[in-house]
Amino acid sequence: MADRARFSELAMEHMPSLYTAALRMTRNPADAEDLVQETFLKAYRAFDRFEEGTNLRAWLYKILTNTFINSYRAAKRRPEKADVDDVEDLYLYRHLGELQRDDLGRSAEDEVLDHITDDEVKQAIESLPETFRIAVLLADVEGFSYKEIADITDVPIGTVMSRIHRGRKALQKALLEYAVAGGLVGSSEAGR
Repeated sequence: MADRARFSELAMEHMPSLYTAALRMTRNPADAEDLVQETFLKAYRAFDRFEEGTNLRAWLYKILTNTFINSYRAAKRRPEKADVDDVEDLYLYRHLGELQRDDLGRSAEDEVLDHITDDEVKQAIESLPETFRIAVLLADVEGFSYKEIADITDVPIGTVMSRIHRGRKALQKALLEYAVAGGLVGSSEAGR
């Protein structure tokens, strides 16, 4: 009974952020709820193996990520694949020449992000291949270090760094496409 109370005391505060991460992974509220529920069940069952004083948040994210990879990815008929050679080296700031800047103190990135909606950013993130999306979300949204992400996903740090790098480049490309579609940059600028 003491373990149950201790688990609730420590782990429940992380439920909202775990749900948000699960929603980004599964892209479906019902699946995200199931994933979080399964994560908490597994964490509760393994709580006696959790080392007091270590990073509980990272431990819960590791369970969440592994559960997603093992359960939800296996349920898909064909996992998403990415040909890393197709991920072009595009940087959004190189393609902002046509922007008229009202405030010279603002960065080009701030100016563009004013015109790209949250839904477009969300769609761009969701369009990333699964391995890149998880790495980028854990790093840029959840704030985990490369080492923590390597522990969570059970891959070497070099692989984590590569996935984040390639995921960010793919995200830049997707956001550039929104900028071109929204008239923020010309299509001729995008080809540079």
